[in-house]
Amino acid sequence: MPSSSATRTRTTVFAPRLAALISGHLGQDVFRLEPDTIGVAGPEITDRVLAARRATESERPTFKPLHGRSITRAEASSVTRTVANDVRRALTGPLPETVDLSGSWPLAGHLFLRDIVLGGDPYRLRMLMSRYLELTPKLTWTVIGMGAALPGWPRPGDEGLTGLAARTAEATGYQERRYAMGMYRRAAAPVCFTVSTLVANALWLGAPFDDATPNRNIILESLRLLPPSWNILRNASPEYPAIDERIDAGDDVLVLPLLSHRDPGLWDDPESFRPERWDDLDPDNTPGYLPFGHSSERCWGRHMVTPLAELLLDHVRRSGLVVDPEQSTGKVPLLGLLGVEDVRMVRTARARG
Repeated sequence: MPSSSATRTRTTVFAPRLAALISGHLGQDVFRLEPDTIGVAGPEITDRVLAARRATESERPTFKPLHGRSITRAEASSVTRTVANDVRRALTGPLPETVDLSGSWPLAGHLFLRDIVLGGDPYRLRMLMSRYLELTPKLTWTVIGMGAALPGWPRPGDEGLTGLAARTAEATGYQERRYAMGMYRRAAAPVCFTVSTLVANALWLGAPFDDATPNRNIILESLRLLPPSWNILRNASPEYPAIDERIDAGDDVLVLPLLSHRDPGLWDDPESFRPERWDDLDPDNTPGYLPFGHSSERCWGRHMVTPLAELLLDHVRRSGLVVDPEQSTGKVPLLGLLGVEDVRMVRTARARG
């Protein structure tokens, strides 16, 4: 699908450090970023680094230790399954057609998802989905501390609770409630954040879409050009110098999907948004493509993130919303979750009528 005239007039502006990575290291397999940090973008060495050992608890993107308390893999897996079940239940019914999704994305999409998936949960839990809590960990823990201390803690049998909220309701005592609220945010917020960001990215990069283009292909291509998890950190480990002599014993390794997803040695016309390329590619077996991590340890949430993103994108495509023709620049800040920070969606005259 060739780019439309609308997409050709849009410019994506990366934060300076991201732009420097792309301009300075695109096409390189191994390179030094800092005196103690090696960047890796080549698919072969990426496979070897990420397969060398499992991620430690401090390297996990979501389930790092919570307020000094380790989260076991069994607990993380159980919580993830609970969230996945909540998402599936939320998607069994029709989405409300009256919700206005115009405005600034990904925020508008994030709020919509929060209400669809978590709308029946108590306010003290739903407020943990606020994007303002991303500003500082201190703010997050202040809100959690207040919520854990307030009377009227939910009970597991309360009507309308999600499975995740029911788990949270089982906590007794202030410290356990703080931990339970922290886990609620750790599990639920990334789903809403990631899906809304992914759809916003897709709209910015490719809308308007040809009617015949599958949502699946659009999402996969959006994940390629703007992978939400644009880097994967592995702390210094004795396995890595044995893989490549350019890695020293004290070097941390930063694997960079941001670069491998744009490598001209791996992709035909890598800078263009071309959803049709996924007609013939398997996202689980395409060299250099790892938006959800390596095959040895992929993100547990990917099986709910992608279908939910496809569903939300389909809803937007049918709603008559378009990217504001007056918006020509989309800024991508240096954050852990890579995305265009403000995609302005407006209704067409036909849709308003």
